Amino acid sequence: MNTSIYESPNRFVQTVSQSSHISGHIHSVETCGTVDGPGIRFVIFTQGCLLRCLYCHNPDTRDTAGGITVTPEELIAEIEKYRSYMQFSGGGVTISGGEPLLQPEFVREIFRRCKELQIHTALDTSGFPDLTASKPVLEFVDLVLLDIKSFDPKTYLHLTGVSVEPTLRFAEYLRDINKPTWIRFVLVPNLTDDLENVTKLAEFISKLTNIEKLEVLPFHKLGEYKWHQLKYHYELENTQPPTPEQIQKVQEIFIVHGIQVQ
Repeated sequence: MNTSIYESPNRFVQTVSQSSHISGHIHSVETCGTVDGPGIRFVIFTQGCLLRCLYCHNPDTRDTAGGITVTPEELIAEIEKYRSYMQFSGGGVTISGGEPLLQPEFVREIFRRCKELQIHTALDTSGFPDLTASKPVLEFVDLVLLDIKSFDPKTYLHLTGVSVEPTLRFAEYLRDINKPTWIRFVLVPNLTDDLENVTKLAEFISKLTNIEKLEVLPFHKLGEYKWHQLKYHYELENTQPPTPEQIQKVQEIFIVHGIQVQ
């Protein structure tokens, strides 16, 4: 979910701390992220995802059994080293993935401890995992970065391998609890750029009163090499990034529906 280069997580102790029964699997961390929420952020990339997005630039986070095992205590100890950067910039901690909500107890505990330290928290999610299990996590989340990859059900299924309905229900629940949310939409030529699809998504989002802004993220191929390393078939090999004109056309559809676009 992030285009930045990941930092090695090897410095973390890979044995579970005796002070907590909670542990989780992470892929890596980024200590000075600038694209996953406001300000400078400590970004935790969790391991495991149920979606199989055709443009995923972190396919190495798919395996739920991969990554390294860490405790919230170990992560908080690392986070505290960067508090001055976060406070000065209006930043905080973002948990991304993979899919954080596949590890709700682990993620909730990290966020709970961050709030004790008065650190801003952001959750970057597809909104696909079980909503009932996800609700307790949101108690300690200041901002949700919600990826809605398509509104058209057939396009979404082709793109991700799963149904869009859980994500739409999650978005409506965020509205119901008035949770501040940024929507992320990846623009992929000949896949998500159908103007009817974009228009219907804009109509849906315009009814969500908790949306602070929407980001149109241009498709890129920075993670293509990982697909080849993992010997996965990369369907979008011949797809090019959208042109500035294509991006502007899509942005204008959202703007016409009263949505603030970045």
